[in-house]
Amino acid sequence: MKKMAIVLIAVFLITVPQAFAENQILPASTNLPPRFSWRDIDGVDYTTPVKDQSPAPTCETYALCAVLETIMQYQEGELFEPDLSETHLYFYAGGTYEAGGVNLLDAADYLIEYGVPDEGCYPDPHRPYDYPFESLPGWENRTVKIAEWGCIEKDYEAIKQGLIDHGPLVICISVYSNFLSYKGGIYDTIEGEREGGHLVALMGYDDIHQCWIVKNSWGDKWGEDGYIRISYDTDIFISPCYGGTGFLYVDGLYGNFKPDVPKVYIERPDIYYTYILGLRIPTIFRYIPSMQKTAPRIFGRNVVKVSAENTNKVEFYLDGKLRAIDEKPPYRAVLHTLPGLHTITVLAYNEAGNISMDIRDEIIII
Repeated sequence: MKKMAIVLIAVFLITVPQAFAENQILPASTNLPPRFSWRDIDGVDYTTPVKDQSPAPTCETYALCAVLETIMQYQEGELFEPDLSETHLYFYAGGTYEAGGVNLLDAADYLIEYGVPDEGCYPDPHRPYDYPFESLPGWENRTVKIAEWGCIEKDYEAIKQGLIDHGPLVICISVYSNFLSYKGGIYDTIEGEREGGHLVALMGYDDIHQCWIVKNSWGDKWGEDGYIRISYDTDIFISPCYGGTGFLYVDGLYGNFKPDVPKVYIERPDIYYTYILGLRIPTIFRYIPSMQKTAPRIFGRNVVKVSAENTNKVEFYLDGKLRAIDEKPPYRAVLHTLPGLHTITVLAYNEAGNISMDIRDEIIII
């Protein structure tokens, strides 16, 4: 009996821990924290505001710039809200809307050789078609570059370690119908047709809730303030992606993180809004044939308002012609024109003579 008891105890000591380990969510040998997010590094959120790429297929560069902006703030140890030009990176790295995107690795190589300037050099006009493009003169002196990039294999522990070691990652995912309509919670079920591939910024993981923390580029009205939590069990990661693994990291950021230039944004008119006699309402019927869906629609006076920092003068252009100058905030102008599709361009100047711009297409109804 004594020998039998010893044998049973030995079997218990061998088999129970083994069975327990096999049923664990994470390997027993992992030293990774149960949760990690670049939105909460010792209580600090190093990410920048969610942007909206609509309606262009520019997700590759929006994801890359989201990664760069986060690392820039972490390296500086300061939340200064850098804003990089996704559209510059997209076009200058060889992207076209007709082709439906830019090669992610080409864009990463472009960051090594040339870098990406701030948004003021080339703002996104939110157009659904290709058009002539050119950044402001001197953009080469306003760039952020990387020393190298690399790929992480599709191994969940390696991805988690990569998030900690390198920063946020650019990942490629499959998009299904119910992803488009995601409102919140943990996305754990694939439903509907596959709509295609999409690149986003992986910001963290959460072993407690068994999910990835992902920043999208469809505006802050989508999902959870622009973010989505994707279940570990929902295998929508695409690999390979553009010849790589689909989990791209960047290292060795350097350059002009804080150029002495104005920051200028057109607040009114804004994309996806309609203005009726000054009243601002969300555009309801976006998909009208022959009408640019993101362009704001104006009924009544065409009032343009901008917010600007480090600025002492703003010039207002309508279809390339100078129409107004304002040298005192709040910067604004009333631009009279005939019905149709028009383009507003504003140029902001600071005391050093440096320039930044913003662009907005608009549709004048009456």
